[in-house]
Amino acid sequence: MINLTLPNGDVRQYPVGTPGMDVAKSISDGLARVAVGIYVNDAPYDLSRPITSDAHVRIVTFDNDEGKEIFWHSTAHLMAEALEALYPGVKFGIGPPIEQGFYYDVDLPGDQRISVEDLPRIEAKMTELVKRDVPYERIEMNWDDAVSYFRQKGDEYKLELLDGLKDSEITFYRQGEFTDLCRGTHVPSTGHIKYPKLISVAGAYWRGDEKRKQLTRIYGVAFPKKQQLEEFIKQREEAERRDHRKLGKELEIYMITPMVGGGLPVWLPNGTILRRRLETFLRDEQAKRGYQEVITPHIGNLNLYKTSGHYPYYADSQFDPITVEDEQYMLKPMNCPHHHQIYSSKPRSYRDLPVRLAEFGTVYRYEQSGELNGLSRVRGFTQDDAHIYCTHDQLKDEIKSVVELTQKVFTTFGMDVTTRLSFRDDNDAKYGGDIEYWDRAQAEIKQVADEMGLEYFIGLGEAAFYGPKIDFIVRDAIGRKWQLGTVQVDYVMPERFNLEYVGGDNQKHRPVIIHRAPFGSMERFISILIEHYAGNFPFWIAPTQVSILPIADAHHTFAQDLTAEFERMGLRVNCDLRNEKINRKVAESEQKKIPFALVIGNKEIENDAASVRVHGEGDKGQMKISEIKELFTRLNQPGEQA
Repeated sequence: MINLTLPNGDVRQYPVGTPGMDVAKSISDGLARVAVGIYVNDAPYDLSRPITSDAHVRIVTFDNDEGKEIFWHSTAHLMAEALEALYPGVKFGIGPPIEQGFYYDVDLPGDQRISVEDLPRIEAKMTELVKRDVPYERIEMNWDDAVSYFRQKGDEYKLELLDGLKDSEITFYRQGEFTDLCRGTHVPSTGHIKYPKLISVAGAYWRGDEKRKQLTRIYGVAFPKKQQLEEFIKQREEAERRDHRKLGKELEIYMITPMVGGGLPVWLPNGTILRRRLETFLRDEQAKRGYQEVITPHIGNLNLYKTSGHYPYYADSQFDPITVEDEQYMLKPMNCPHHHQIYSSKPRSYRDLPVRLAEFGTVYRYEQSGELNGLSRVRGFTQDDAHIYCTHDQLKDEIKSVVELTQKVFTTFGMDVTTRLSFRDDNDAKYGGDIEYWDRAQAEIKQVADEMGLEYFIGLGEAAFYGPKIDFIVRDAIGRKWQLGTVQVDYVMPERFNLEYVGGDNQKHRPVIIHRAPFGSMERFISILIEHYAGNFPFWIAPTQVSILPIADAHHTFAQDLTAEFERMGLRVNCDLRNEKINRKVAESEQKKIPFALVIGNKEIENDAASVRVHGEGDKGQMKISEIKELFTRLNQPGEQA
């Protein structure tokens, strides 16, 4: 018999070799009907796979993030089977689950192409295959037999993947007529995938290399219930309406032009106002907490990034070095190595600590052209970076302060937050530094999270190469999740850069570094903010806050005087003196999503008032100018809502 420990701590005995499905059935028939996989000591297993030793187990369903991954990975295989039936000779690259669904990269035979118009036909074939309700079978295979299979099939992509798996366990999965190289995990049978939906088609270079062949990437999603599919379609339509690329152009927030370069956004006046308001908000909060602002160059000597480990750890995502007078420089991929130089520029005492250095620093990363996406995926972006150098005794309080600041940022914008503790996994090659420091840092982060009462989950393998993190995942207005702010504890960089301070014992000690960025990237944060608000920004960050709309020439002087009053209050005002009908002016103000429009006519001037129209809500009637000023003064504070 084996002892299996359930998530609630209960320990149950089962015969050796009991499959996960039997465990699910022993808990409840209802759970067994919706189960898609089981985690055994945090490793995903198929429900048909035997469990042979004592373990902690956790059944997952589509309602769990891990369950969705299993479900969507299985759907990718189902789509591949449909493609193989419809396009004989098709070859397959990779087909992973992603945040919302899955994709599969395929190489079609001859000159065949797949367009969006072909997706319903593929969907129909998938639905037909679902009805057979055949099992997903896990097949263990030695490397030579695996190579022989794909040589016979003539699939050079799978053969290339196998080249990197010579020392690994090789597993295939088969459902119906389709067999694929895959580590799993999969749902019990195709019958679970009742509502597949294919979404889009794109090009993708094999293994992300622009010098390799471009494959066809098909994106899709699937659900166990029809209602879930309908909700997804509705959310997708809403997401398209809110798309920051569309709204960014309409609202004149930013532009990207080939003459400047792909992935290099140019901020237009409206976008610059929006961005500066966000920066001012965070600067004010940082000033209250003792941060010192610094500015560092856009390039640095290559040796700086070799010392930090960013080069070569992230060489593939960095621009090639530049040779200048026999020295090599690189576009700055990270701000932190520059800040470490500032810290080490003079002797430090324990009395000086903590040192908190902050910068809105622009960095550069190489992204393939196919991965670029408006403001959310760019090659040049600005991080709201800060690095805190503190003693071990100060660490917990500093982490708590940073977490509170980050929570304040997201609360201000009305975003729900989930917390992930991002820890290292067993792949030592991914990480730098002494394991002792890692263990200590992870324990301290967890202790802080527990003491602050944070609701969190642990993400193994999500750590940075130099230390564990607290990552903040926000949910926007239509329910989508985004990973934004981060807090990282770092014992590695003080060693690499030989950072020191003199302690109370008059001996030299290493500080601990906290890396933190509440917004993360200004570009990505603003892309999310545009979509979160659908361009209807709160008054305090709106590029133009008020439209003043005189009805006729006789009302211009009053409108101009009112504009000057508001501008002295620090408000951003558009006074529309054009010879246009008032309905046209109101409509254009509404189209530009300006929060307030004030209509000025004879009655308004007589009463020292204005007729107030709120964007999206219409006419609110006449208000005294003194009342409007009070309202605008309140709304101009961060986080205030009308």
